[in-house]
Amino acid sequence: MTETSSPQLGAPADPAPSALRAVVTGASSGIGAATVRALRRDGWDVVAAARRIDRLQALADETGAVPLALDVTDQVSVEAFAAEVTAAGPVHALINNAGGAFGADRVLDTTTADWQRMYDVNVLGSLRMTRALLPALRDGGQGSVLFLTSTAAIAAYEGGAGYCGVKAAQQSMARALRLEEAENNIRVIEVSPGMVHTEEFSLNRLGGDQGAADKVYAGVANPLTADDVAAAVAFTLNAPHHVNIDQLVLRPLAQAANHKVLRSS
Repeated sequence: MTETSSPQLGAPADPAPSALRAVVTGASSGIGAATVRALRRDGWDVVAAARRIDRLQALADETGAVPLALDVTDQVSVEAFAAEVTAAGPVHALINNAGGAFGADRVLDTTTADWQRMYDVNVLGSLRMTRALLPALRDGGQGSVLFLTSTAAIAAYEGGAGYCGVKAAQQSMARALRLEEAENNIRVIEVSPGMVHTEEFSLNRLGGDQGAADKVYAGVANPLTADDVAAAVAFTLNAPHHVNIDQLVLRPLAQAANHKVLRSS
């Protein structure tokens, strides 16, 4: 992917490397895998990162991405990953996609373990990866850090205290980093989707109960897909580097707000 816009006469042009290189976490399925496909179609070099290396290899065979094992909850894994990635070349974008929701209980009934797991993957996982790759993103000349949050960060809902909390924490991290890294030519972007129908999100959240997971989307006309979100991610990253899309919120038309979803009977 290369810059295509023309800078104004006399204005400094954005750096335009011949090939931009991105790291996508949580790339073994869902939005992460779709993002790898979208960026590869746009000409990016992509490192696809996740724990399930067999799925990554299949994605690599399909797209030409580089598969690399990563556990964002393990600092040793993060450090080894960052060392291998940076040794292979510059890094221009980090997409903090690894995450998920675990449990949908009200506060009184929720378990501490579910909250700890969500914070470790969503919040601390993003922190570990951002901290590990930020020096390389600075050195790359035009770095971008993208946080895949959720409309759960915008408004709380019953049974969502834990997940809403972790996505709000990610949002705060993104907004602080935006202020901290502008002077280093680092874009910080937040993409916040609403209801997305993927194969694993609700299934994982509801403890593997496929029937309960199916009910989340029952009667909803055209919930977002992983490809919809990946297209939004690619849009923000493909903008000229001087354009920072601070936050992009997308929902299906049938979801007017977190608490208002139109369903057919």
